[in-house]
Amino acid sequence: MADELTGLFVHLGESIWKLATLISDRTATNLSASFDSMTLQHWIRLVAIVGAYALLRPYIIKMGAKHQEKQFEKAQQETAEISPNQLRGELGIPEDSDDEEDPQGETTAADWGKKARKRQRNMIKQLLDAEEKRLQETLDEEEDKDIEEFFVD
Repeated sequence: MADELTGLFVHLGESIWKLATLISDRTATNLSASFDSMTLQHWIRLVAIVGAYALLRPYIIKMGAKHQEKQFEKAQQETAEISPNQLRGELGIPEDSDDEEDPQGETTAADWGKKARKRQRNMIKQLLDAEEKRLQETLDEEEDKDIEEFFVD
């Protein structure tokens, strides 16, 4: 059993080595053949494509960043909108994550409106507390009415 296992690992190692040498030989052959067969027109075309990529890449990245920022702001607005049904008991109060200071000290678009978000959170907490208090009072009144039935005058 040990001899069979050893033979299996030896065969596996040889197979992996043959595959690695085959890949490296074919890559070297194909690359050298590709560059040897290129004409002046192909070289000019390659340089033009690489140069255009190098010149346009920063602008494309900036455009992508602006698009991503717009999508992020749109997603934030969608999650920040509160429907009346959510105020009736389905609302989860957002965490107070704005308290951490930015270690770099720079302000970004995400820092704008920090006070407004805190005021909004406090208002939501007050509304929820008032609603819970009102519901608790109505429940207490209903319980009192149920108990009054059993009292004898």
